[in-house]
Amino acid sequence: MKKTSTRLADGRELLYYDSRDDAVRDAVDRRPLDPIATTSEIRHDPLLGDSVTIASHRQGRTYHPPADECPLCPSRNGRLSEIPAADYDVAVFENRFPSLAGARGRCEVVCFTSDHAASFADLGEERAALVLDVWTDRTAELAELPQVKQVFCFENRGAEIGVTLGHPHGQIYAYPFVTPRTSLMLRSAAEHRARTGRNLFDDIVERERLAGSRVVLEGEHWLAFVPYAAHWPYEVHLYPRRRVPDLRALGGAARTEFPQIYLELLRRFDRIFGEGEPPTPYIAAWHQAPFEEAGRGDFGLHLELFTIRRTSGKLKFLAGSESGMSVFINDVPPETAAERLREVAST
Repeated sequence: MKKTSTRLADGRELLYYDSRDDAVRDAVDRRPLDPIATTSEIRHDPLLGDSVTIASHRQGRTYHPPADECPLCPSRNGRLSEIPAADYDVAVFENRFPSLAGARGRCEVVCFTSDHAASFADLGEERAALVLDVWTDRTAELAELPQVKQVFCFENRGAEIGVTLGHPHGQIYAYPFVTPRTSLMLRSAAEHRARTGRNLFDDIVERERLAGSRVVLEGEHWLAFVPYAAHWPYEVHLYPRRRVPDLRALGGAARTEFPQIYLELLRRFDRIFGEGEPPTPYIAAWHQAPFEEAGRGDFGLHLELFTIRRTSGKLKFLAGSESGMSVFINDVPPETAAERLREVAST
């Protein structure tokens, strides 16, 4: 992997990641951009104990542009975009409309391919492996920022999820605090350790492997399963068989096998609802240990992949119980979801 760092016209960092060592990335951003001004503010909720980011400047961000005006496509034929090069493998840049910035963290955009019409599932194994290397490199670099406590790599896919740019891309949030969801996982892991003397993440993976009814894919180094108490209609958790706290600690064999497993999972997601259905909207979220939190050594890196579509043409809305009380009601039994995801395996 070759990494090239440059700057956009307004001073934001842009990074090219290339599979070829001889790639030259010297294109200059010629847009007349004003310096970035953000109004991001983090407020603490005294009732729930969590944090809320107020970011009014994001109201003006690009919203569903036509394909020929996509800001994530390469700069070609006289049209200038966020990426000055005429082509690229994987590109990462600081978000122009960040939720978190400066002392309040950092937000980055990760473009998986220059092909606007593609999706992550369309990538080859070499490109998927490069994206994994990019996520790992960004986690390592952002971990060095003194204000950053946790790094979250994720992909939102589909208009139903709220995606405003159709180009295949993900994001990385570098939080200046430990997120509420991670705090809950750390608390559960600590309680499980105190009660049993064992690691919670190891026990979950072993329980699902032995039960088998919710396992979707099993490789030598990865296990994918629908969790026993799945919140979403179709939800898969992907764990490395050897527990590690974050992407930086993944071993070589697990890194090599990851593209095969992950691409197959994404392709199965697109087959859940049958032929002729539109692509399945999903969120793919990497859960990594915070950098300095107590219990970091007990945390288990994993990816959670889920869709809000519950059946053909119908979405799972977070209504009163979910939004008001955080009590999820799932219409699809996890065992049924797992069976369906096994049925739609690639042939």
